[in-house]
Amino acid sequence: MKVIRAKSAGFCFGVERAIEIATTCTDGGKCKVFTDGPLIHNRQMMERLTNCGVLEIGDYKSESSISDQISKASPENSVLVFRAHGVSPDRRKYLQSLGLRCKDATCPDVGKIAGIIKMHANKNYTTVIVGDPDHPEVIGLLGYAGGKGYVVKDTKAIDKLPDIQGDICMVSQSTMFTDDYNQISEYFKKRFPDTKVIDTICGATKERQKDVNVLAERGAKAIVVIGGKHSANTVKLAIMAQRTGLPCFHIETLGELDIDAIKKFDVVGVTAGASTPDFLIDEVCKKLEQL
Repeated sequence: MKVIRAKSAGFCFGVERAIEIATTCTDGGKCKVFTDGPLIHNRQMMERLTNCGVLEIGDYKSESSISDQISKASPENSVLVFRAHGVSPDRRKYLQSLGLRCKDATCPDVGKIAGIIKMHANKNYTTVIVGDPDHPEVIGLLGYAGGKGYVVKDTKAIDKLPDIQGDICMVSQSTMFTDDYNQISEYFKKRFPDTKVIDTICGATKERQKDVNVLAERGAKAIVVIGGKHSANTVKLAIMAQRTGLPCFHIETLGELDIDAIKKFDVVGVTAGASTPDFLIDEVCKKLEQL
Protein backbone atom coordinates (compact mmCIF):
# COMPACT_ATOMS: atom_id res chain seq x y z
CA MET A 1 0.00 0.00 0.00
CA LYS A 2 1.20 3.49 -0.84
CA VAL A 3 0.94 5.91 2.09
CA ILE A 4 0.87 9.69 1.60
CA ARG A 5 1.61 11.46 4.87
CA ALA A 6 0.50 15.08 5.20
CA LYS A 7 3.40 17.45 5.80
CA SER A 8 1.51 19.16 8.62
CA ALA A 9 0.54 15.98 10.50
CA GLY A 10 1.45 16.03 14.17
CA PHE A 11 2.38 18.59 16.80
CA CYS A 12 1.93 22.27 16.05
CA PHE A 13 4.24 24.87 17.58
CA GLY A 14 1.84 25.68 20.43
CA VAL A 15 1.59 22.04 21.51
CA GLU A 16 5.35 21.47 21.26
CA ARG A 17 5.90 24.59 23.34
CA ALA A 18 3.42 23.51 26.03
CA ILE A 19 4.98 20.06 26.33
CA GLU A 20 8.48 21.52 26.52
CA ILE A 21 7.42 23.95 29.26
CA ALA A 22 5.72 21.25 31.32
CA THR A 23 8.49 18.66 31.00
CA THR A 24 11.21 21.23 31.70
CA CYS A 25 9.36 22.21 34.88
CA THR A 26 9.60 18.63 36.17
CA ASP A 27 13.37 19.20 36.46
CA GLY A 28 14.08 15.57 35.66
CA GLY A 29 11.54 14.24 38.16
CA LYS A 30 12.55 16.48 41.06
CA CYS A 31 9.46 18.67 40.70
CA LYS A 32 5.72 17.94 40.53
CA VAL A 33 3.91 19.71 37.72
CA PHE A 34 0.16 20.29 37.89
CA THR A 35 -2.04 21.32 34.96
CA ASP A 36 -5.54 22.76 35.19
CA GLY A 37 -7.23 20.14 33.01
CA PRO A 38 -5.34 18.32 30.24
CA LEU A 39 -2.32 20.24 28.98
CA ILE A 40 -3.21 19.17 25.43
CA HIS A 41 -6.06 17.14 23.91
CA ASN A 42 -4.39 13.78 23.36
CA ARG A 43 -4.95 11.01 25.87
CA GLN A 44 -1.95 8.91 24.88
CA MET A 45 0.45 11.86 25.14
CA MET A 46 -1.06 12.87 28.47
CA GLU A 47 -0.36 9.36 29.77
CA ARG A 48 3.30 9.75 28.80
CA LEU A 49 3.43 13.17 30.45
CA THR A 50 1.89 11.70 33.62
CA ASN A 51 4.73 9.17 33.73
CA CYS A 52 7.13 12.12 33.52
CA GLY A 53 5.50 13.81 36.52
CA VAL A 54 2.98 16.10 34.79
CA LEU A 55 -0.31 15.64 36.65
CA GLU A 56 -3.68 16.76 35.31
CA ILE A 57 -5.97 18.11 38.03
CA GLY A 58 -9.34 19.80 37.87
CA ASP A 59 -11.21 20.51 34.67
CA TYR A 60 -10.54 24.27 34.19
CA LYS A 61 -13.70 25.04 36.21
CA SER A 62 -13.42 23.11 39.49
CA GLU A 63 -11.83 24.59 42.57
CA SER A 64 -12.19 22.22 45.53
CA SER A 65 -10.43 19.26 43.89
CA ILE A 66 -7.55 21.47 42.77
CA SER A 67 -7.02 23.15 46.11
CA ASP A 68 -7.19 19.77 47.90
CA GLN A 69 -4.45 18.26 45.74
CA ILE A 70 -2.27 21.35 45.71
CA SER A 71 -2.52 21.75 49.49
CA LYS A 72 -0.61 18.48 49.83
CA ALA A 73 2.15 19.62 47.49
CA SER A 74 5.42 21.22 48.49
CA PRO A 75 5.55 24.80 47.13
CA GLU A 76 9.30 24.51 46.73
CA ASN A 77 9.03 21.43 44.49
CA SER A 78 5.79 22.08 42.61
CA VAL A 79 4.74 24.11 39.58
CA LEU A 80 1.28 24.90 38.23
CA VAL A 81 1.20 25.13 34.44
CA PHE A 82 -1.56 26.91 32.51
CA ARG A 83 -2.76 24.62 29.72
CA ALA A 84 -2.16 25.25 26.01
CA HIS A 85 -5.79 26.28 25.51
CA GLY A 86 -5.39 29.24 27.86
CA VAL A 87 -7.49 30.39 30.82
CA SER A 88 -9.72 33.34 31.57
CA PRO A 89 -8.37 36.27 33.63
CA ASP A 90 -10.50 35.23 36.61
CA ARG A 91 -9.28 31.64 36.39
CA ARG A 92 -5.70 32.85 36.12
CA LYS A 93 -6.06 34.92 39.29
CA TYR A 94 -7.56 31.96 41.12
CA LEU A 95 -4.77 29.60 40.07
CA GLN A 96 -2.12 32.16 41.00
CA SER A 97 -3.69 32.49 44.44
CA LEU A 98 -3.01 28.84 45.28
CA GLY A 99 0.54 29.52 46.36
CA LEU A 100 2.51 27.59 43.75
CA ARG A 101 4.91 28.87 41.11
CA CYS A 102 3.04 29.29 37.84
CA LYS A 103 4.19 28.84 34.26
CA ASP A 104 2.09 29.86 31.29
CA ALA A 105 1.89 27.28 28.46
CA THR A 106 -0.93 29.07 26.63
CA CYS A 107 -0.49 28.76 22.87
CA PRO A 108 0.84 32.09 21.57
CA ASP A 109 -1.87 32.13 18.88
CA VAL A 110 -4.56 31.83 21.56
CA GLY A 111 -2.79 34.55 23.51
CA LYS A 112 -2.99 36.84 20.49
CA ILE A 113 -6.76 36.30 20.27
CA ALA A 114 -7.09 37.09 23.97
CA GLY A 115 -5.14 40.31 23.39
CA ILE A 116 -7.41 41.30 20.50
CA ILE A 117 -10.52 40.72 22.59
CA LYS A 118 -9.10 42.62 25.57
CA MET A 119 -8.06 45.56 23.41
CA HIS A 120 -11.51 45.88 21.87
CA ALA A 121 -13.25 45.34 25.20
CA ASN A 122 -11.28 48.32 26.56
CA LYS A 123 -12.76 50.35 23.70
CA ASN A 124 -16.26 49.23 24.74
CA TYR A 125 -16.73 46.76 21.89
CA THR A 126 -18.99 43.75 22.28
CA THR A 127 -17.09 40.60 21.33
CA VAL A 128 -18.61 37.71 19.41
CA ILE A 129 -16.55 34.51 19.35
CA VAL A 130 -17.29 31.94 16.66
CA GLY A 131 -16.59 28.50 18.09
CA ASP A 132 -17.64 25.76 20.48
CA PRO A 133 -19.04 27.33 23.68
CA ASP A 134 -17.92 24.30 25.72
CA HIS A 135 -14.33 24.27 24.48
CA PRO A 136 -11.74 25.40 27.07
CA GLU A 137 -10.13 27.81 24.60
CA VAL A 138 -13.44 29.58 23.99
CA ILE A 139 -14.31 29.60 27.69
CA GLY A 140 -10.97 31.22 28.45
CA LEU A 141 -11.26 33.78 25.63
CA LEU A 142 -14.75 34.83 26.68
CA GLY A 143 -13.31 35.94 30.00
CA TYR A 144 -11.43 38.76 28.24
CA ALA A 145 -14.61 40.32 26.85
CA GLY A 146 -15.31 42.29 30.02
CA GLY A 147 -18.80 40.88 30.42
CA LYS A 148 -19.77 41.96 26.88
CA GLY A 149 -19.25 38.76 24.95
CA TYR A 150 -21.21 36.09 23.12
CA VAL A 151 -20.29 32.74 21.60
CA VAL A 152 -21.93 31.46 18.42
CA LYS A 153 -21.21 28.14 16.73
CA ASP A 154 -23.63 28.45 13.81
CA THR A 155 -26.24 30.66 12.18
CA LYS A 156 -28.97 29.36 14.49
CA ALA A 157 -27.06 30.76 17.45
CA ILE A 158 -26.83 34.12 15.67
CA ASP A 159 -30.61 34.20 15.24
CA LYS A 160 -31.02 33.82 19.01
CA LEU A 161 -28.79 36.79 19.87
CA PRO A 162 -30.37 39.93 21.30
CA ASP A 163 -30.07 43.23 19.46
CA ILE A 164 -26.49 44.23 20.21
CA GLN A 165 -25.93 47.97 20.48
CA GLY A 166 -22.66 49.73 19.74
CA ASP A 167 -19.44 48.45 18.18
CA ILE A 168 -18.97 44.72 17.62
CA CYS A 169 -15.77 42.75 17.15
CA MET A 170 -15.90 39.18 15.82
CA VAL A 171 -13.12 36.63 16.28
CA SER A 172 -12.99 32.85 15.96
CA GLN A 173 -11.71 29.90 17.89
CA SER A 174 -8.20 29.24 16.56
CA THR A 175 -9.17 25.85 15.09
CA MET A 176 -12.25 26.88 13.08
CA PHE A 177 -12.79 25.97 9.42
CA THR A 178 -11.90 28.97 7.27
CA ASP A 179 -14.91 28.47 4.99
CA ASP A 180 -17.28 28.04 7.93
CA TYR A 181 -15.98 31.16 9.63
CA ASN A 182 -16.42 33.17 6.44
CA GLN A 183 -20.00 31.93 6.01
CA ILE A 184 -20.94 32.58 9.64
CA SER A 185 -19.36 36.05 9.66
CA GLU A 186 -21.17 37.00 6.44
CA TYR A 187 -24.46 35.81 7.88
CA PHE A 188 -23.76 37.77 11.07
CA LYS A 189 -23.03 40.95 9.11
CA LYS A 190 -26.44 40.81 7.45
CA ARG A 191 -27.88 41.54 10.88
CA PHE A 192 -25.00 43.63 12.22
CA PRO A 193 -23.44 45.25 9.10
CA ASP A 194 -20.72 47.28 10.83
CA THR A 195 -19.18 44.33 12.65
CA LYS A 196 -15.37 44.26 12.64
CA VAL A 197 -14.43 40.72 11.61
CA ILE A 198 -10.89 39.59 12.42
CA ASP A 199 -9.30 36.40 11.07
CA THR A 200 -7.95 34.62 14.16
CA ILE A 201 -7.69 31.09 12.76
CA CYS A 202 -4.12 29.99 13.41
CA GLY A 203 -1.72 29.31 10.57
CA ALA A 204 -1.16 25.69 11.63
CA THR A 205 -4.89 25.01 11.40
CA LYS A 206 -5.11 26.52 7.92
CA GLU A 207 -2.12 24.49 6.76
CA ARG A 208 -3.54 21.28 8.21
CA GLN A 209 -6.93 21.84 6.54
CA LYS A 210 -5.29 22.64 3.20
CA ASP A 211 -3.22 19.46 3.38
CA VAL A 212 -6.37 17.32 3.57
CA ASN A 213 -7.30 18.48 0.08
CA VAL A 214 -3.70 17.95 -1.05
CA LEU A 215 -3.95 14.29 -0.01
CA ALA A 216 -6.99 13.89 -2.23
CA GLU A 217 -5.29 15.71 -5.11
CA ARG A 218 -2.25 13.43 -4.82
CA GLY A 219 -4.39 10.35 -5.40
CA ALA A 220 -5.41 9.12 -1.98
CA LYS A 221 -8.40 6.76 -2.19
CA ALA A 222 -9.10 7.02 1.56
CA ILE A 223 -7.89 9.24 4.41
CA VAL A 224 -6.88 8.25 7.93
CA VAL A 225 -7.11 11.01 10.54
CA ILE A 226 -5.23 10.29 13.77
CA GLY A 227 -6.03 12.14 16.99
CA GLY A 228 -8.26 12.52 20.02
CA LYS A 229 -12.02 12.23 19.57
CA HIS A 230 -12.31 15.23 21.92
CA SER A 231 -9.70 17.30 20.05
CA ALA A 232 -11.43 20.15 18.24
CA ASN A 233 -8.88 20.48 15.44
CA THR A 234 -8.74 16.71 14.86
CA VAL A 235 -12.52 16.37 14.68
CA LYS A 236 -12.58 19.20 12.15
CA LEU A 237 -9.89 17.45 10.10
CA ALA A 238 -12.05 14.33 9.99
CA ILE A 239 -15.03 16.39 8.85
CA MET A 240 -12.92 18.02 6.16
CA ALA A 241 -11.69 14.61 5.01
CA GLN A 242 -15.30 13.47 4.71
CA ARG A 243 -16.08 16.57 2.65
CA THR A 244 -13.59 15.41 0.03
CA GLY A 245 -15.95 12.51 -0.64
CA LEU A 246 -13.28 9.95 0.26
CA PRO A 247 -13.76 7.29 2.94
CA CYS A 248 -12.47 8.64 6.25
CA PHE A 249 -11.11 6.67 9.19
CA HIS A 250 -10.83 8.79 12.37
CA ILE A 251 -8.81 6.87 14.93
CA GLU A 252 -6.93 7.66 18.13
CA THR A 253 -4.55 4.71 17.88
CA LEU A 254 -3.62 1.91 15.48
CA GLY A 255 -5.77 -0.49 17.51
CA GLU A 256 -8.92 1.32 16.31
CA LEU A 257 -8.09 1.02 12.62
CA ASP A 258 -10.35 -1.33 10.64
CA ILE A 259 -7.67 -3.24 8.74
CA ASP A 260 -10.13 -5.25 6.64
CA ALA A 261 -11.80 -2.04 5.45
CA ILE A 262 -8.65 0.02 4.83
CA LYS A 263 -6.73 -2.71 2.95
CA LYS A 264 -9.17 -2.38 0.05
CA PHE A 265 -7.43 0.86 -0.96
CA ASP A 266 -4.07 0.94 -2.72
CA VAL A 267 -3.30 4.58 -1.86
CA VAL A 268 -4.12 6.04 1.58
CA GLY A 269 -3.57 9.54 2.90
CA VAL A 270 -2.65 10.06 6.55
CA THR A 271 -2.99 13.22 8.58
CA ALA A 272 -3.20 13.98 12.29
CA GLY A 273 -4.33 16.61 14.76
CA ALA A 274 -2.11 19.26 16.31
CA SER A 275 -1.86 17.28 19.57
CA THR A 276 -1.06 13.91 18.00
CA PRO A 277 2.49 12.70 18.76
CA ASP A 278 4.74 11.31 16.04
CA PHE A 279 4.97 7.88 17.64
CA LEU A 280 1.25 7.30 17.00
CA ILE A 281 1.48 8.54 13.40
CA ASP A 282 4.60 6.47 12.69
CA GLU A 283 2.92 3.34 14.03
CA VAL A 284 -0.09 3.75 11.76
CA CYS A 285 1.96 4.59 8.67
CA LYS A 286 4.24 1.60 9.21
CA LYS A 287 1.28 -0.76 9.48
CA LEU A 288 -0.38 0.65 6.37
CA GLU A 289 2.84 0.33 4.35
CA GLN A 290 3.02 -3.35 5.29
CA LEU A 291 -0.44 -4.11 3.90
